[in-house]
Amino acid sequence: MDWLSDTWADVTTASPVPETWVVVTTAVVVLAALTVPVAWRLARHALTIVHEAGHAGVALLVGRQVSGIRVHSDTSGLTLSRGKPRGPGMIATAFAGYPAPTVVGVGAAWLLSRGYDLAVLWALLVLVVLVLVAIRNWYGLWAVLVSLAALVVVTGWGSPDVQAVFAYAVTWFFLLGAPRAVLEMQSGRRDARRRGRRDTSDAGLLGGLTHLPGAFWVLVLALVTLAGLALGAVWLVGLQV
Repeated sequence: MDWLSDTWADVTTASPVPETWVVVTTAVVVLAALTVPVAWRLARHALTIVHEAGHAGVALLVGRQVSGIRVHSDTSGLTLSRGKPRGPGMIATAFAGYPAPTVVGVGAAWLLSRGYDLAVLWALLVLVVLVLVAIRNWYGLWAVLVSLAALVVVTGWGSPDVQAVFAYAVTWFFLLGAPRAVLEMQSGRRDARRRGRRDTSDAGLLGGLTHLPGAFWVLVLALVTLAGLALGAVWLVGLQV
C-alpha cells in the first residue's frame, strides 16, 4: 500500500515544465524520424495500437461487443466487434480509429503543459494493458508487449529528465503521426483503385455506411488530426489559447 500511495503521489505531483527549446527540439527530432521509412515503420506499430484502441473504446461506448484486436506485421490492424452492422454506433466505431492517436496526443499535451509527465506515462501504461487483454494474434501480442516493456522501463527506472523527454517524444509522435497516417490511408486507397481492388480502409467503410464519398471522410479525418496537432502544439510550447 505504501508503494501505491507513493506512486499516486508521484503521478499527481507536477514537475517543472521543460524550457521551450527542449520541447521544440523534441518535436523536430520526432518529425525527422517520421521521414525515415525504417523508423516510421517501426514506430507506426504504436500508432496502430492506439488506433485500434480507439475503435474498441468507442465500440464499447456505443454498446457493441468487442471480440478482439489484431495488429499485423505490415503495421495494419483490425478490431472486431459485434452489434448492428449499420447506424450511428457503427459509424462512430469506424470513425474513431484515426482520431484516436490525436485524442491521446492532445490529452497528453494538456497534462504535460501542467507538468504531469509521470501521469502521461501511467495513462499510456493503462491504455496498453487494456489493449493487451484484447489482443488476439501472436504478432499483435509481441508488438504490445514490446511497447509495454518500453513504458515500464522508462516509468519504473528512468530519471525524471528521461521520463519527461520520453513523454514529450511520444506525445509529439501521436500528434505528428496521426495526420501522416491519414495521408498514408489515402495513398492506399488510390493504390487499391489502380489495381481494381475494393477499398477496405476506414474511409471506404465510412463511405459505405453513410453514402458519402470516402474522399469526404479522408478530408474530415485529416482536418481533425491537423486541428488536434495545432491545439496540442500550442499547449506543448507553453502558449495560452
